[in-house]
Amino acid sequence: MTAATFTSAEADPRRLLKALASQEALLAIAVIGLAILVGLYNPRFLATRNLSDVLLGNAYIAVAAVGMSMVIISGNIDISVGSLIGVLATLSGTLAVNGLPIIVTWLAPLVVGILVMALQGAIIAYLRIPAIVVTLGMLSILKGGLISATGGKWITDLPDGFHLADTELFGAVPMPVFLMIVATILAALWMRYSAPGRAIYAVGGNAEAARLCGISQPRTIVMVFALHGLFAGIAALLYATQLRVIQSTVPPNLELTIITAAVVGGVSILGGVGTVIGSTLAAILIAEIASALVFIDVSPYWIRAVQGVLILVTVIADILRRRRMAGA
Repeated sequence: MTAATFTSAEADPRRLLKALASQEALLAIAVIGLAILVGLYNPRFLATRNLSDVLLGNAYIAVAAVGMSMVIISGNIDISVGSLIGVLATLSGTLAVNGLPIIVTWLAPLVVGILVMALQGAIIAYLRIPAIVVTLGMLSILKGGLISATGGKWITDLPDGFHLADTELFGAVPMPVFLMIVATILAALWMRYSAPGRAIYAVGGNAEAARLCGISQPRTIVMVFALHGLFAGIAALLYATQLRVIQSTVPPNLELTIITAAVVGGVSILGGVGTVIGSTLAAILIAEIASALVFIDVSPYWIRAVQGVLILVTVIADILRRRRMAGA
């Protein structure tokens, strides 16, 4: 047997899609419903400029959440992604101001992101060290290394051609929104229809059963972390190129926001269940909530509390659902 024939109760894609269809529908309804409710209270919330800022300013979070969803589905977690995005954005900007070709400054964060995450995946998979320990160590290395290397200086005088996030396709579709949609669709199709994609569900749902079916858990974990690094690199590129000045620091609480988007999007923190479409919708919802708080005259600092409530509610709901399935 192979990953293509793996059909356990936790890893069967048809059962997963059926179980999570309601989650994605609820998220879509929540996004639309919140916009209507806040718009009724303050019509300026529905202004094209504000809605565009919500999408454009947070598309990189949705892209990073796609990779994070894959990692959590595999039964792991990564808390270093926020620091990595900060490092990769700084790397890209530094190369740009030093006169390297623009294409190199765009590709560098993708390549380095893949290498860093693949290294973490290899340590987790082959040395059997828990993912939270490895990624916590990498978080400290990246955060400390970034400040030591840059001295906290901001990167300025970025060349005009560097700002990929400012470009529009066909004169109408902003590049961040385009990449967010394409990344989500391609990842969803790959997870649904490819054997390596289904292997991620198998390893996260029941690693021993996956092994008996001929699936290599170590190779799958390295693969999923490498993919996570690719999406983190794309997120860092969008983050860096939407700014006129790049701060040589790690965006605060970014990893929490990305993990929240994945979990609220329906990805089980226990592994084996979830979709990347849900994580993208959740990332949009979280960004929308942050914007809505401002328009209803509530301190934006409450967004952290909201994220915590969303995580707790989603995790509790997932545990209760699993218990019902186990007792059925």
